[in-house]
Amino acid sequence: MSTSTPTTASAPAAPIGALNLSRTTATAGRVLRQLRHDPRTIALMLLVPCLMLFLLRYVFDGSPRTFDSIGASLLGIFPLITMFLVTSIATLRERTSGTLERLLAMPLGKGDVIAGYALAFGTLAIVQSALATGLALWFLDLDVTGSAWLLLLVALLDALLGTALGLFVSAFAASEFQAVQFMPAVIFPQLLLCGLFTPRDNMHPVLEGISDVLPMSYAVDGMNEVLRHTDMTATFVRDVLIVAGCALLVLGLGAATLRRRTP
Repeated sequence: MSTSTPTTASAPAAPIGALNLSRTTATAGRVLRQLRHDPRTIALMLLVPCLMLFLLRYVFDGSPRTFDSIGASLLGIFPLITMFLVTSIATLRERTSGTLERLLAMPLGKGDVIAGYALAFGTLAIVQSALATGLALWFLDLDVTGSAWLLLLVALLDALLGTALGLFVSAFAASEFQAVQFMPAVIFPQLLLCGLFTPRDNMHPVLEGISDVLPMSYAVDGMNEVLRHTDMTATFVRDVLIVAGCALLVLGLGAATLRRRTP
């Protein structure tokens, strides 16, 4: 008479792809409900970019043309930085608290989780970009040649790129402090090489080559196209597609590197 030893079947790993709309929207709704009870995080995301633009305008109070020349670029950079910081910390908090582990124990794919987080933070990015763009154009008198809607589009894509980068780097941090430490490594080099301080073609050829593969460079270029041209140019379309493509690529990498829990 033979006896069989019972085995415990392990739960299948959550797939990366095959997004499910209902699961994605449910994840986004849960994240938004949690953020609703965190007014400090909401204030950081929505008000800090506006405050930075306000301060910048009056730093250059005696030289409004200087504000016009860099204000459009910073209108895209400030939301990117803010969304990167908030998203990376919020996602890491979900992982260290065990919430992410419980989510992935359900029939929920990694792609659903990442897309849900991106949708939730992307919704706030829309509000953030609209507030910052409206403040810059109609209160701070930022002078741009092109359409305000194109300016808003680039600001929104920059905020979504910051969200994607924050989701991605959160997989490599073990604490909120480490998540903050990724900012000098991920954001600061792009800030220095994006063409904000000097035209990229004036840089050393090696640095110019590096700047050509950094998404923030195209975010600044896109803002400058709106600043200088009345119509949508081919360069603007290229810049927008590159920023959007980088955001989608980083979101895919974030889904691939998503872990249940931080050790």
